[in-house]
Amino acid sequence: MTNGKSVMTELVLPNDTNIIGNLLGGRLLHWIDISGALAATRYANGLVATLTMDTVEFTRPIKMGSIVTLISYVTWTGNTSMEAAVEVYAENPGVSDKVFVTKVYLVFVGIDGEGKKRRVPAFTPQSAQETQEFEDAAQRKSARFALRKEFPAQ
Repeated sequence: MTNGKSVMTELVLPNDTNIIGNLLGGRLLHWIDISGALAATRYANGLVATLTMDTVEFTRPIKMGSIVTLISYVTWTGNTSMEAAVEVYAENPGVSDKVFVTKVYLVFVGIDGEGKKRRVPAFTPQSAQETQEFEDAAQRKSARFALRKEFPAQ
């Protein structure tokens, strides 16, 4: 089984930017969520819902007119949940090569047609990179649980 890899491309238009011509962070978060959900949906072969998104660090501004590429793939699965990574790259057409912007991990839960949790296929890494991501997922999961204990839902 593949890792559900998805490649999504967006063009940064004026409506996507702030007053200084940079891509709005919220718009990028929206695209990250969609991209991650695409990979999770492909992998699970069914509906998914976003459970959490890890910390996002915007390493560089993305200017209006840039092409943004989001590459997403599943890195780990539990019984009903799965983690997906989304790598974000930007390029200024005709001016620069594609540059790395950020990498974010999200957790999705498989759901059925009634919105109830459903099992997702077990993930088996197929490459050295997938194995490393899979092994590192345990630390990310622990950090999420620690944060949840520190800031419990009300």
